[in-house]
Amino acid sequence: MSALDTLTGEVIGPEHPEYESARKIHNGMIDKRPALIVRCRDAPDVVGAIGYARAEGLEIAVRGGGHNVAGRAMCEGGLVVDLSQMKRIEVDPAKRLVYAEPGLCWGEFNAATQKYGLAVTGGTISTTGIAGLTLGGGFGWLMGKFGTATDNLVSAEVVTADGRVLRASEDENPDLFWAIRGGGGNFGVVTEFVYRLYPVGPVITGGFCFWPLDLGLEVFQVFRDVSETLSDDCSLVSALASVPEPPYAPLAGIIGCHIGPEEEAERELAPIRALGGKVVDAIVRKPYEDVNAQYDFGFPDGALNYWKSSFLSGLPDEAIQVMVDAYRKAPSWMDVVLLEDLHGQIARVPVDAMAIPHREPGFNLLVPAVWTDPKETDANVAWVQETYEQLARYTREGRYVNYLDDDEAQRGPDPVRAAYGPNYDRLVEIKTKYDPDNVFHLNFNIAPRGD
Repeated sequence: MSALDTLTGEVIGPEHPEYESARKIHNGMIDKRPALIVRCRDAPDVVGAIGYARAEGLEIAVRGGGHNVAGRAMCEGGLVVDLSQMKRIEVDPAKRLVYAEPGLCWGEFNAATQKYGLAVTGGTISTTGIAGLTLGGGFGWLMGKFGTATDNLVSAEVVTADGRVLRASEDENPDLFWAIRGGGGNFGVVTEFVYRLYPVGPVITGGFCFWPLDLGLEVFQVFRDVSETLSDDCSLVSALASVPEPPYAPLAGIIGCHIGPEEEAERELAPIRALGGKVVDAIVRKPYEDVNAQYDFGFPDGALNYWKSSFLSGLPDEAIQVMVDAYRKAPSWMDVVLLEDLHGQIARVPVDAMAIPHREPGFNLLVPAVWTDPKETDANVAWVQETYEQLARYTREGRYVNYLDDDEAQRGPDPVRAAYGPNYDRLVEIKTKYDPDNVFHLNFNIAPRGD
């Protein structure tokens, strides 16, 4: 009897009527054809799928929400451990803990926790899966107050390459726990996450203001200056974007989230509103769930995506002007330039506390191209690459692994070493212990020693 015969989840091959839809993920540029997709329902299914793949010599990809831009959730000719059906979530409001399976996206997660007025740092797009975002570090609107999603992971259930089901926490397998908090899917398949929760909302202050692109320098200067004075309750993102309807006028804006009292939010955001010439002023009191989804529309499922990202060493006027001038040439109205402000609790955690090392206050640059017509692929990819290269003089060495695209290794220094910096060598040792054969390598891979 095949190991697949013991599974409770569905096994989908190329002849299955759902194969074409099952192999699609968020980024429409990804067109991989796995030999098998196993829709797991629980940890034993994951054990069985891994065991079968290893016995048959099949490469293994792991799919959570399928949102990763590099498309590592799918593979060519291998087996996909598909966790998208695993959506159990249990909130313990008394202990302020939540037990969540890896198929959940942040919109589903927030809907469950906000019933109790609780939340933890999640993504800035609600369709992002909790698993990939957390394992890669977990930036989001609440990181100034509570740190990353990864910082608030209490424990996890992990299926390792040899089929063991382990609990990882500060008290159990602490080395594995250290590694999965930022080290991605290199060490096993997480089948349950346990997070610490905090009182948030349900109504907070959030939204955006936008100005014509001609005011882009002034807008980003305000963003830079206000960012230096922010409380932990407030997070900001600056953006170059376009009106989502013809003639798709280019704009410069600031997007905000403030979880403190309304009067404090108004005070902190007042310098932003004071800049004249706005075409949109939509910073209002609204549910945290809505704030967490406030630019979902710009990243629709199935659209074509190509991203570049790095941390900035500073935000001088010259860098801002490069961004503004580059955005005038953006070929798609969905193309954007984003700067995420990093401050507060995220910067108070020691660099070596867990795998994710990004603890320096500042800005994370993201240049994502998003488009729908395959004929526009070359133009959009070229625009991102040219814009990113023009900004290279202003970037630091570190990289946020969740924003890395598929061609990173071909276009410069090792992005994985850059993503983990001083923590890389320890990650190699832990990888060697838990996955010496590098079974989980279809990711931004931390290779075991000797591989």
